[in-house]
Amino acid sequence: IATALLAVVVLSNCATPQDDLFTLMNVPSSTPTSFSLETTAMPTLVTPEPTAASGATREPPMRFDLPTPGPEPISLWRPPLNEVPWALGPNDHFYFARPIAADEVNWPLANYRYGGIFFGWDIIHTGVDIPAPVGTPVLAAASGKVIWAGYGLLRGDNDINDPYGLAVVVRHDFGWQGRRLNTVYAHMDRIDVKLGQLVDTGTQLGIIGTTGATTGPHLHFEVRVQTNTFFSTRNPELWLVPPQGWGVLAGRVLNTSGSLIIRKDVQVRSLETGRRWVVITYGGAPANGDDYYRENVALSDLPEGWYEIVIVYDDDRYVKEIFVPSGGIAYFSFQGKKGFGNDTLPTPEPESILKPWLE
Repeated sequence: IATALLAVVVLSNCATPQDDLFTLMNVPSSTPTSFSLETTAMPTLVTPEPTAASGATREPPMRFDLPTPGPEPISLWRPPLNEVPWALGPNDHFYFARPIAADEVNWPLANYRYGGIFFGWDIIHTGVDIPAPVGTPVLAAASGKVIWAGYGLLRGDNDINDPYGLAVVVRHDFGWQGRRLNTVYAHMDRIDVKLGQLVDTGTQLGIIGTTGATTGPHLHFEVRVQTNTFFSTRNPELWLVPPQGWGVLAGRVLNTSGSLIIRKDVQVRSLETGRRWVVITYGGAPANGDDYYRENVALSDLPEGWYEIVIVYDDDRYVKEIFVPSGGIAYFSFQGKKGFGNDTLPTPEPESILKPWLE
């Protein structure tokens, strides 16, 4: 069993950032290694001891509503973020602030998105990588309690060689659809919080580093639903609040028979600026689609406007125009030779979340 689990440890190679904003801001081209595998079960709920940092003597009651709003950030390069939490529709859940402050690069590296495949066909990325210089503060994405702080997140054994390096896990004091939410912050150079400490949105958890399996400084960030394992992750791009005036594109890409297509290029082009993106469908388990959207591809931080989506299937080129709304999610579906659908959202199937992906 241990051998099988280790086969899915997620390690990301160095790559040159494709986003032109990275070049404009002189972000180093050496990007980090990232991975994601964790088998530690959700800790038993206990009342934390008082700490000097938190001053708390008992854990606040669990509530399944919305997170406490955080301070409004100011961005030097992008519009400021919407308020946190933010949701235009009943099934949206932009509950988390960026774990890197708005005066730094705080969006996912294009080549290291959720569900990407690295090192052949064995490694699935269950988080996003956010590049930043060593020493950049890592901030709590929402309020909650620190349930992990240190080395050994993969095996729970305080191993300094653990691929996550110095990592923090925050179990949030709010939930979604009756389930707990956890966020993971990995590869830090230093940790500034303690196990059991209560944190607020924006509390400094530590600083960016290169500990663990990395080849450059960055933050590996995950969102986990209910259980604190890599099997329960969701795409953070559907959970991190978008900048004001910007939105997210999510899609479900199937073959003609209705099975999910893995590792499929989806081309996106702004009809207003001509800027292009290539985003790739998830590589399979343990990457999970959202309970509602059931997507296997997503692209966040798109300025509001009209976009062209192109998918090449069996040498045929299929094209669709779609409007990405400010602060919301634009959804599309595609099914092989049937082409693009009418964008009717799928019926949620929560029970299918942990089933192996069809190939």
